Amino acid sequence: MAVWRPALLALLLAAPLPAAAQEWVPRRVGEIQALDKVNARVATLRATVGEPTRFGTLTITLRACHARPPDEVPDAAAFLDVTDEQRGGGNPQVFRGWLFADAPAVNMFEHPVYDLRILSCR
Repeated sequence: MAVWRPALLALLLAAPLPAAAQEWVPRRVGEIQALDKVNARVATLRATVGEPTRFGTLTITLRACHARPPDEVPDAAAFLDVTDEQRGGGNPQVFRGWLFADAPAVNMFEHPVYDLRILSCR
């Protein structure tokens, strides 16, 4: 059994540690950067949770907005519902999901005309 102890110890030391709890603080207002790819118009939208915001043919409803505590590295995560009045077929919804400020490629908003990105939650 003494032979297994060094191997067991090495295995335990090599095992990844569980991630520390990462706290998010709910916020009421989100800053969203919107881009119209056709005419290169960029706007910073201030959206309040639960209230629709318009950009071009899009209606953006911020459902949740969370930020890191002040003593941590700044980051923001927002849950959006986005509809497009130009979309046919009876379902105008073009996006429903989370956007992350520090990792925009994790869950991208994909649209032929518009681009959206969360900047911050306040």
